[in-house]
Amino acid sequence: MRTIDQILDEIKDVIEKVDEEQVKKIMNVLKKGTRIFVDGEGRSGFQAKGFAMRLMHIGYNSYVMGETITPALKKGDIFLSISGSGKTKNILSNAKAAKDLGLTIIGVTSKKDSPLGEVSDLVLEVPGKTKNDNGVASIQLLSSLFDQSVHIVLDDLCLLISKKDNLSDSEASKNHINVE
Repeated sequence: MRTIDQILDEIKDVIEKVDEEQVKKIMNVLKKGTRIFVDGEGRSGFQAKGFAMRLMHIGYNSYVMGETITPALKKGDIFLSISGSGKTKNILSNAKAAKDLGLTIIGVTSKKDSPLGEVSDLVLEVPGKTKNDNGVASIQLLSSLFDQSVHIVLDDLCLLISKKDNLSDSEASKNHINVE
């Protein structure tokens, strides 16, 4: 079997374990006009940025924590944190601070019983192997399986939102940079 086929099988196995009802609950919390802040470090941070970009494409107000143009958090905003272990120090600290300000916290993690899961109002568990998992099998290095699976699950969430909002691909493309 080719390595890439093994990777795809691993991703499929993880995604089959994602609770579709949690995805739908999160979809119903994300509303146009509500500011959505995303946070993550390392490759999880890249997944967060990709999610924020896709939200923008479908007409949502999304911001990435740590960027120079990110506005101040305010009560009523939504804060989505991604941490495979659910223990990443800065991500957990930011989520707790956002909760103290009155934001709705969505935790995306491989461990719903983690500190991030505990501070979150909604938890999206994506049970892919992370760099410190000794009991979860993967042929891939570090947290690759978690990161890949999160990317697909968050793209699924955006597609569900776009369908709920009756947004077509051509409408979404109007928010996409076109430099041709």
